[in-house]
Amino acid sequence: MDIGVGLPTTVPGADGRQLVEFARRAEQCGFSTLATIDRMVYDSYDNLVALAAAAAVTQRIRLATTILLAAYRPSVAELAKQLASVDRLSGGRLVVGLAAGGREDDFVANGVPYRDRGRRLDAMIDGLREVWSGGGEPAGIGPRPVNGDIPLWVGGHSPAAMRRAARHGIGWISPGGSTAKYPELVGRLSELWRAQGREGKPRMAALGYVSLGPGGAERARAYLLDYYAYMGPKAEFLAAGVIADEAGLRRTIEGYAAGGCDELLLFPCTDEPEQLDLIAKVALA
Repeated sequence: MDIGVGLPTTVPGADGRQLVEFARRAEQCGFSTLATIDRMVYDSYDNLVALAAAAAVTQRIRLATTILLAAYRPSVAELAKQLASVDRLSGGRLVVGLAAGGREDDFVANGVPYRDRGRRLDAMIDGLREVWSGGGEPAGIGPRPVNGDIPLWVGGHSPAAMRRAARHGIGWISPGGSTAKYPELVGRLSELWRAQGREGKPRMAALGYVSLGPGGAERARAYLLDYYAYMGPKAEFLAAGVIADEAGLRRTIEGYAAGGCDELLLFPCTDEPEQLDLIAKVALA
């Protein structure tokens, strides 16, 4: 199982220079992927701007949006151009994770309807690929992706999201949760994959929050309760599930690996690059 890390772009007040060093060190440590989370109405960096900066200081690590809330963005053509630009800047290292999203205020802020976000996302996926192929209206929007297309990875727990992953994606990204339930989700997605006539196996991923070192649990709790405040009591559940010690990290890695996960993406709750060394000591040993 591959181990990737999140770029802490949603940690409030994260220092831009720290994030750039974070990206550089993630590659030096040997993580498989550097990933981002998307939010509009929050003290956070834009996904694509952050990944463009990361592309400039790295050469090998995969760059991924896990996930990008594409449906709140008004223009398919503009998003296609931005994504293709990051792909070109990185030499073809971009993977685009997509999901419908669950915060209405992100959509309101962009003047985009919230209720039809799933249908809008499905249409946007077709539109993105049409632009990348050189088509679309008007035709000729560039640049073209390095490999002609950009892999899409789909997230979300709903039945519609899993069908979307089986139809359009290279696989599925779980937003986290119990490792004990993960094999059931792998099986469900695999059935949908085969029903779509897809060959091979879907690439399965999962996300987890990690905060190691002195005061890690307290720091993570404050961050996650704020970030997920819109979810009400469920925010407490998410904060309680943070990985805050080495033993917990080992158990999580072993659980997902045994459950059929191909890549675990660990999102730090701090912008301090030293956190990567603590994670790598356990995850990449």
